[in-house]
Amino acid sequence: MAVKPDAVVETTLGPVRGAEDHGTLVFRGIPYGASTAGPRRFRAPEPPARWDGIRDALEFGHATPQERPLVDVAGADHPDVPRPQPVPQDEDCLVLNVWTPAVDDGRKRPVMVWLHGGGFNSGVGATAATNGAALVNRGDVVVVTLNHRLNLFGFLHLEDIGGADFEGSGVAGVLDIVLALQWVRENIEAFGGDPGNVTLFGVSGGGRKITVLLGMPEAKGLFHRGIIQSGAHPRGVPRERANEFAEQLLVHMGLGSSDLAKLQQMPVKQLQDSVYGFIDESTRQGGAWSRGLLSPVVDGVHLPGHPFDPAAAPSAAAVPIMIGTTRHEMATFLARKPEWAEIDEQGLVDNVRRVLGDRTEEVIEVTRKNRPGSTPYDLLVALASEDRRQLSLQVAERQAAGGSAPVYFYQFAWETDYANGLMRAGHSLDTPLVFDNADGRPTTGSSPARYDMAALMSETWLAFARNGDPNHDGLPHWPTFDADARQTMVLDLPPHAEADPDQPERLAWADITVHLPFEGPAFVGSFSD
Repeated sequence: MAVKPDAVVETTLGPVRGAEDHGTLVFRGIPYGASTAGPRRFRAPEPPARWDGIRDALEFGHATPQERPLVDVAGADHPDVPRPQPVPQDEDCLVLNVWTPAVDDGRKRPVMVWLHGGGFNSGVGATAATNGAALVNRGDVVVVTLNHRLNLFGFLHLEDIGGADFEGSGVAGVLDIVLALQWVRENIEAFGGDPGNVTLFGVSGGGRKITVLLGMPEAKGLFHRGIIQSGAHPRGVPRERANEFAEQLLVHMGLGSSDLAKLQQMPVKQLQDSVYGFIDESTRQGGAWSRGLLSPVVDGVHLPGHPFDPAAAPSAAAVPIMIGTTRHEMATFLARKPEWAEIDEQGLVDNVRRVLGDRTEEVIEVTRKNRPGSTPYDLLVALASEDRRQLSLQVAERQAAGGSAPVYFYQFAWETDYANGLMRAGHSLDTPLVFDNADGRPTTGSSPARYDMAALMSETWLAFARNGDPNHDGLPHWPTFDADARQTMVLDLPPHAEADPDQPERLAWADITVHLPFEGPAFVGSFSD
């Protein structure tokens, strides 16, 4: 790590010193919020105390506590040389990272704030795939990544039980992001960025968070564009259901409404074991509680209503969005178990029936006809991927109908040769390519075409970040989306615009209820274990 003694930036909380990273400056682990441990657990975030002297911003900060250990190359100085190492977890996790071409140079560059994937349950902002140096070098932008609270620490709704002290607990994890965006508004100009030109982009859970933020009035004006990658989230958890979950959890733990301080004092591992043990016991008994309930709650205040159901929230109206999915979303999960490639026709029917019921054979045949020559594995991938597309289309349609800002819809269709080709154009394959990190993950495969695809993807995301329009010289014309023409950019080599791709499949699903993870039977995550 090359520390830059002269790379010191004065923030509202105190000065920070950065380092050099592949020709850019990087500032790692800058606190934007105070520790969320102890009496701050389950509460809305607060800014950290100001520090004295220059703070070295040289190491990535902690991830929020989560069930499984995180292992990534987050700490590697050279992201093209993977060196897996554990990512530390702690409740003092409200930190962000900034990559920039220069500081205090009077320039106002577009700012791109990345929200990581992992649903609302897991993940970390700093990985080899999401290292911001290459994107900064290509596009002369400022890139920010961040950590925030997740799972029970970010979304356990305790306000109805504990009162005003726990106001906002059901959306604490996205309130963290709001606080981070306030930090960006107040500080990013000193890092060479434009606080009036901030784009949020994120995959999977990151896209879900953007959808939720679009429905939060207090986030309005803190960002100006959104790129939602494979992660639409039109509805939040109803407050009544979130409260019932919390009440039943306390009963399971032998606690009452006056015992919430014990939850705040409980060691992290003990608390996790209690909460997830309760959920797992419910699952074994066919109960109603799932990990999906630990996601943003429609509390009527911070999240006044569902962000995109039945219509787009007023706070979203003026925000241009780019939204889409990969063509083979669930291949990422199915490819982890090569035995799925050997599935036969009966296995296909059996696995699909639990979601589609008596529509199973009909929808399989529509998909087979639309994708001639498909194997049962191919059909399973297509069917298990459709719910993500349907949710993304819901958001696109409602945003286009209710707002004045443009909507651009895409389908990422470039296929990797990773896992003997079983991953296809799978979920989150686009992440390292968007960052122009073609070697940031093994999943991008070995084909030299991955570099061309990374150039195409990063240039497209950069174009949208600059002016709210993804069109650039490397693309054919990309028309805006509406529910009639359904113009879609198919991102492949070469890319092309297409009206309503895979229309027969979309129509076959038109009257099928597509659930979010906390609502009922869904393909999302079904094959991920």
